[in-house]
Amino acid sequence: MQLPSLKLYNTLSRTKETFTPLEPPFVGLYVCGPTVYGHAHLGHARPYVTFDVLIRYLETIGYKVRYVRNITDVGHLQNDADEGEDKIAKQAKLERLEPMEVVQTYTNSFRADMLALNNRPPSIEPVATGHIVEQIALTQTIIDEGYGYESNGSVYFDYEKYAAEGKFGRLSGRIFEDAQAGSRDLDGQSEKRNPQDFALWKKAAPEHIMYWPSPWGNGFPGWHLECSAMSAKYLGKVFDIHGGGMDLLFPHHECEIAQHTAATGENPAKFWMHVNMLTMNGQKMGKSLGNAISLKEFFNGSHPLLEEAYSPMTIRYFILQAQYRSTLDFSNEALQAARKGYRRLMNGLQASKLLVYAKESEVAFSEKADEEVKKLVADSYEALSDDLNTAMVIANLFGMLKKINQFQLKPAETASISEATFDLLVEHYEKIVVGILGLKEEDKADNGELIKTILEFYKDAKEAKDYAKIDSIRAKLKAQGIAVKDMKTGITWAWEE
Repeated sequence: MQLPSLKLYNTLSRTKETFTPLEPPFVGLYVCGPTVYGHAHLGHARPYVTFDVLIRYLETIGYKVRYVRNITDVGHLQNDADEGEDKIAKQAKLERLEPMEVVQTYTNSFRADMLALNNRPPSIEPVATGHIVEQIALTQTIIDEGYGYESNGSVYFDYEKYAAEGKFGRLSGRIFEDAQAGSRDLDGQSEKRNPQDFALWKKAAPEHIMYWPSPWGNGFPGWHLECSAMSAKYLGKVFDIHGGGMDLLFPHHECEIAQHTAATGENPAKFWMHVNMLTMNGQKMGKSLGNAISLKEFFNGSHPLLEEAYSPMTIRYFILQAQYRSTLDFSNEALQAARKGYRRLMNGLQASKLLVYAKESEVAFSEKADEEVKKLVADSYEALSDDLNTAMVIANLFGMLKKINQFQLKPAETASISEATFDLLVEHYEKIVVGILGLKEEDKADNGELIKTILEFYKDAKEAKDYAKIDSIRAKLKAQGIAVKDMKTGITWAWEE
């Protein structure tokens, strides 16, 4: 079937635009990764699930995606400021670990959480500490172009010069003067020409435990610098899509554009995509507000705000219920409803695989029913192509599910649509649910208990001397790599060797 053109909302132009990659069929996608000083929380999950669906859909319509997602393991200071303590160094002191132990621990944790959510791993996952050379080179280029200056061993971006050219605020519509009105003075601002100047490279204080040599002395890169350096290294001077959460729009992404434009004369990305925030009772979820719940706490139900545990696929479905640019409010009731919706889709998946088209049936073909099914499938792709409107996709899937359930209950009614339309329904229901939305069956059963139950049937068959059933159970278990053991002490099992 012919798929519609993909339209994406571009934060830069503030409108939906038809997406065409710079060098088809290849797509370069850069998504800001986590600062690894704690476990990923629900707010982290939403953007990564969203961009996973984008990648899956881009591949569906024939593109090849190079997905770059960074790991911030240095340079991100408390409160996103230019002064203070590095978040990772602070956590290292709290946990009495080496900073790189903190990095490795929480990087492993983050990757495990992303895998649990069925997010595909990135093509490249660069870390800030592995690209100090590139960040120093970018800083020097910005100085050479006249937009950076050294002061007391630190290097700052000359915001006033850049803003005077009318370039700052193109992405967010905001400027630093507005954002900093009434804000407190920060230590170290005296060494800046203007309070709005942001750090490209920071001189390391004596107590700072993470630093590197540079032309300006021992120090470390500013938080904004790493994304500019690494996106350019792996995707080129200009690439297709830059993504992240709405909280990164200002100042992080605005500063990225400023750095990159100052160094190259180009905006780094053709499309800028931003995923909206998660809220709780209308308030943003975050560590500073004390209402951030880690994904691990969702999975095991250990947080006091949770009534029970919620599986990774329940979380994924919950996120996909809303279009990514809308706010999404968390509650236990919303997650419980999401679990029901997810299970209904999975039950439909099982049912669809068992359906057989009734070639001989007394049920007459209905052009209306046939067109209805084709429209449900087509509308699902229209919704995906309309800025990843996953909420509408799910609504159409439930329309398809209604048909699947109808055919399961009354197999003869499959003849009310053509065989080609029947195949279309079965194929694309699975393709959208599994291949594009990335939902999958979760292992809900206790395998040990299932084997125990089967062995009870085996015991009953032995007592009844039903040798055909005994052989059948043995053969089916053996096909799963399980050997039945008839011991003097009873019937047990072991893995086939």
